[in-house]
Amino acid sequence: MGGPPGTTTLDREAAAKLGMGIAVTAREAPERCAIRSPAGDRSFSELNRNANRLARALRVRGLGAGDAIALLSSNRPEFAEVYAAALRAGMRLTCVNWHLQPDEIAYIVDNCEARTFIADARFGTAAAEVARACPAATTRLALAGDVDGFESYDAALEGSRAEDLEDPVLGGAMLYTSGTTGRPKGVFRRTPPRPNPDVRRRPGFRPGEDTCLCTGPLYHAAPLGINLARPLLAGVGVVLMDGWDAEATLRLIERERVTHTHMVATMFSRLLALPENIRHKYDLSSLRYLVHGAAPTPVHVKKAMLDWLGPVIYEYYAATEGSGTYITPEEWLQKPGSVGRPNPGQGVEIRDDDGRPLPTGEVGTIYLKAPEVGRFEYFNDPEQTAASYRGDFFTLGDQGRFDGDGYLFLTGRTSELIISGGVNIYPAEIDAVLLMHPAVADAATVGAPNDDWGEEVVAIVQLEDRIEASPALADELIQFCRERLAHYKCPRRVDWDPELPRSAAGKIYRRVVRDRYWADRDRRI
Repeated sequence: MGGPPGTTTLDREAAAKLGMGIAVTAREAPERCAIRSPAGDRSFSELNRNANRLARALRVRGLGAGDAIALLSSNRPEFAEVYAAALRAGMRLTCVNWHLQPDEIAYIVDNCEARTFIADARFGTAAAEVARACPAATTRLALAGDVDGFESYDAALEGSRAEDLEDPVLGGAMLYTSGTTGRPKGVFRRTPPRPNPDVRRRPGFRPGEDTCLCTGPLYHAAPLGINLARPLLAGVGVVLMDGWDAEATLRLIERERVTHTHMVATMFSRLLALPENIRHKYDLSSLRYLVHGAAPTPVHVKKAMLDWLGPVIYEYYAATEGSGTYITPEEWLQKPGSVGRPNPGQGVEIRDDDGRPLPTGEVGTIYLKAPEVGRFEYFNDPEQTAASYRGDFFTLGDQGRFDGDGYLFLTGRTSELIISGGVNIYPAEIDAVLLMHPAVADAATVGAPNDDWGEEVVAIVQLEDRIEASPALADELIQFCRERLAHYKCPRRVDWDPELPRSAAGKIYRRVVRDRYWADRDRRI
């Protein structure tokens, strides 16, 4: 590794503060595998050198610290290279959900003020359309193939030096989370949170021995942070899945001797649904740390997973905006259904509708204390930022209670948010599309119970006068949404209501609509 004295001899903590954490492993164990994937592998040395090359290539093209990169990519080695380059060049990386429609992608690329747009040729048609709509992203690099109007990512790297940067600056990621207004919001931190050099502690990482399996798409906060950034910083290699499959997950755990992974509740349900002979066909004894979150997990599902895999399942309650609680398997077996106690230094409170703290045992809105360093704001949206905070605390809108031992239990969530398969979906965006259809007078999209996904998206539609409800019209409305929204956001079914419940001011009572579905489920239970 090149560079002047001081950049090649940093310890892990000092290197992490400059975004150079993987450079330490590249120095100490250059041939250790950093990335293994169907799209190719990288050693720590190769990953580090390519990150340096990309950082220099972007600088040559006029980018500097504080500038933004938008990345549209599947789970492949270049994703890790772009992330590592942004982290050491002081740049702000926005990873874009490739399931979105081109106009949805273009909104994010434009809103994050990207000067560089890097796109996987797998999504080349959409990327070319987005690039035409986002002229401010003047540097465009295509990886894994050609995209109309884009330079070659590989060619850009070939022209750059691979030695460590002489002047690294800590950058970070600005991911987007949907909002009740229907437009996604960038979760921005003016001061990037410092990477924790002690990432080996809680997951118990053993560099040189362990392997982490990434089960989800890296554009999501949890896979990016838990399954890529943390293990790589700790010197642990990562196996990337290109799409999730239940049996393939078991096969990879056995073949790669996976020790760490992250999952969501839907994955648990799919794994448990495998035939008994398939579930017990594979050797899963290497697995020591399976962490999950993103959506509530039914008690019976998690208990079945613990019975199968043993006490290796940990849980967190958090969001893109910040962290909250954590629970070990041993604690959970003593407190079934809990999502744990607050992380060290993380304040969590239960408050009433007026923002006043509630006593132990009472149900209210969960508030999390924002960190002193790296506090989030919604990018270029001071009003929404201000509305999210009460003093030093913010809320995700979830409801819960603390027991006498300080363990948090979730009791519900806002009537707005739908969490399907661990993915946040906001119904206002779907309602807005449905209201564009000439047959629709009004709409209220809600999450209905689904044993596999947790919730499924259901649109309750009030039709215009003289329009008759029919299965054909329901199919037409679903297709209408699919042409304008990412498919995972779209209704799985359409129900009808001749008069949606409204307040005196005319606002739909979405909670009343939603409660119809959950009341039916509760009666069956």
